[in-house]
This record gives sequence, structure tokens and C-alpha cells, in this order.
Amino acid sequence: MRIIRVTQTLPVEYILKSRSLRYLFSKQAGPSGRRTAALIWAVAIAASAASDGTESAPKVAMSIRTVSGMPPVVDPRNLYSEIDAGRVSPIAARALERIYVPNLRSNDVYVIDPTKMKVVDRFEVGVAPQHVVPSWDLRTLWVANNAERREDGSLTPIDPKTGKAGRAISVDDPYNVYFTPDGRSAIIVAEARKRLDFRDPHTLDLQYSIATPNCGGINHADFSIDGRYAIFTCEFEGSIAKIDLVGRKVEGYLKLRLPAATSVSAPWKFWERPSDVCSATKRMPQDIRISPDGRRFYIADMEADGVHVVDGETLKETHFIHTGVGTHGLYPSRDGKFLYVANRGSHEVHGRPHGRGSVAVIDFGMDKVVAQWQIPGGGSPDMGNVSADGKALWLSGRFDDVVYKFDTATGNVTQIAVGQEPHGLTVWPQPGRYSVGHTGNLR
Repeated sequence: MRIIRVTQTLPVEYILKSRSLRYLFSKQAGPSGRRTAALIWAVAIAASAASDGTESAPKVAMSIRTVSGMPPVVDPRNLYSEIDAGRVSPIAARALERIYVPNLRSNDVYVIDPTKMKVVDRFEVGVAPQHVVPSWDLRTLWVANNAERREDGSLTPIDPKTGKAGRAISVDDPYNVYFTPDGRSAIIVAEARKRLDFRDPHTLDLQYSIATPNCGGINHADFSIDGRYAIFTCEFEGSIAKIDLVGRKVEGYLKLRLPAATSVSAPWKFWERPSDVCSATKRMPQDIRISPDGRRFYIADMEADGVHVVDGETLKETHFIHTGVGTHGLYPSRDGKFLYVANRGSHEVHGRPHGRGSVAVIDFGMDKVVAQWQIPGGGSPDMGNVSADGKALWLSGRFDDVVYKFDTATGNVTQIAVGQEPHGLTVWPQPGRYSVGHTGNLR
């Protein structure tokens, strides 16, 4: 594996606790790696000893080791630095400004012009469209039609320059789509097969597969800061799976802890069981996102009503943050300071409209909820993304057949009617250099 070195100036305490230094000390790095680690450690300690305490902590250089072909990490303290407002790439900048909404039950995609705040196009796609996924090179948007309980799954390409769909390509069970950080493979998440299919990102020809037999309901993922591994959620097992992308194997599983029961102040609706409002009796992990510094993974849990926080290197859960009923989608703010958490308002897979849906805002630095946005009259915010300027959070209203636009400064929300059961919408274009998939996880 070729190593790309990116030099940054960082505080000594960051160096001493960094994952890169831990890796260099490990057996996998070999003798040369351990010698390098010892040298870095000695320099850091010497720099620390040289400080008289009157100025800010001394800084030394460190290197982020990334897998070959992966774009460099520009800021190790904030891997979201390149998705900030104003950083739209020249390729993405050619695209029409649109919101693409896949509707699961009506088998179509609605196209919204965000400046006009109305639907301007609609086209049919394959059976059961789940997510609209930007390709690694930002040139294509893929509609993942997984054809639930059928054998005719497909991916429909959309040209973002015109907003028009092309001919669908047959692909087995594409519930979701991700891309390896080096851009060499598209990862088709074959949920019903308990399998990850690695395919050519352009032709979709099969390269190889990784079986995940203990990950029932495998569906969402995010990648380590250096591209070495990914963590996938196992919806029906209450667990997560760590995938070694270099060794092409499952590295391990982690059963998520059962948090203490939450409490809900408002009375539950007459059609809901009390357990639908607040059970915390089982786990049902959904979306997952990595922290800006690459140390922690935040995992939405639709049954536990919050997010589990897991150390990716050790694969150990550290704590849990309660966010609201039916925690589902996770989206970082453009500056990487906040995590927007979509709470779908129900624990049911097929919930009722006008539920207790909301959006919670987690401060990454404080690691706690700092704001809660309600939907007047109730709702079911599911999945989406943040606008290019960071001023709006767009989410599908899964059980209400609408799309929500939240003002990220005030939490105020407006709605637009769409097709039947909207799911993983994408906002396009977005800032960033490349996409690792889902509804626009860019870096």
C-alpha cells in the first residue's frame, strides 16, 4: 500500500493521542513504523517540555496515512473542512440546483427547484427507489432501486447537468450505494443478501464481494478518516460491522448497548402503543456518521431514540445521546461543528402520518444536543442533506408524502408535497472533492 503524507501543524496533545501514532506503534506497521512512531513521540515530548506554559501548547507536524488513491486529508481536526460553503467543485458547479426525491411506493423521482420551492419534474425509475446517490467523481447521481422482495433491482443514472434520467442498469439488491474513498469501487449494499458487492464505479461490473452473515439489515455506512475501514449498521441485529477495506474482510461486530429508557413529555397518539413512543427495549441502528476528528462514529438508533457513540479504532461504545423519537438520518453542518439528527417520530417501519418527528442538533465539540426543532402538526423527517450554502436542511417526510426544508438558523420548516413514501433524497450540487455515497456523504 502506498502511503500519502499530508503535513499539518497540530498541538502536541493531539499528536500523542492520534490514531496515526497508535497505528505506527502496532504490529501491522512493522519495525520501520515503530521506529517512526518513537521518533515522533520523542519530538512531541521534547516540544512539550520546551514550553514554559505562558503560551499556547507547542505544535509539531504529523502525517495522516491514507490508503493509496484516496485524496489527502486537508485538516485532520476536521475531515469535513472541504464540504464548507463555497467549496463546490468545478464539476459539481455545472449541475442544475435541484432536490432529487425518490418515492418508494410510487416508483418515481420528483425533482424540486429549491429557488422556486416547487416540483419542476417527475420521472419513473425502477421498483422501490430507496436513495439518490452522488457518484465518487460527482458526475452522476444514481437512484438505487432495490426491488424489495423481487429480483429486478437496478440503478438509474441521472445527469445532474440536465436533471434527466438515463437507462437503468440491472444490479442485484441495491438498497444503498457507497464508494471506497480511493474511488476504485462502488459498494452495493445488498441488504437482503447480507452482502457487500464491490463493483466498477462506472460500468457496475462485479469486482468482488464481502459476505456479512451476522449483519442482518446491513444498510448504512461511513468510512475511517484514512480510508482503511468502514463501519456498516446492521438494522435487524442491533449491531454494527467493521469492514477491513484493505484486507477485504469483516474485521468484527459490535452489539450496541441498550440505553436507559427515555421519557417523552407529550402524550402518545391514540394509534400508538406506549412502546412506540418510548421503548428503549431493543436496538435498530440506521444512519452513521464519523466525527470531524475521525475518532468517533455516531450511530442513529430508531428504537432507542438517540445516537450511540463508538470509538472506531477499538470498536467500543463510549456513550449514548438521546435525541428524539425514531432517530434515523445524520447530517453534519457545512462547518463541521454540528450534527443534524432526523427523528422520524415513530418506531414503526411503516408509521402513521403526523407523528412526533423532529430534528435534534448535536454540538460535536460539546457532544450533546443543543437545539430541538419540532414540526407544527407533526411529521416524519427521514433522510436528505444540507444545502450547498448550509442555510437549509432538506429531509424527506417518509410517512407524510412531503419534503421538509428546515432553516438551520431558526429551525423553521416549510413543506412541499411529493410522491408516495419519499426516502433518501439528495441535494445537488454540494461542496466537496469526492463522494463516498449515500445521499451525499462528501469529503
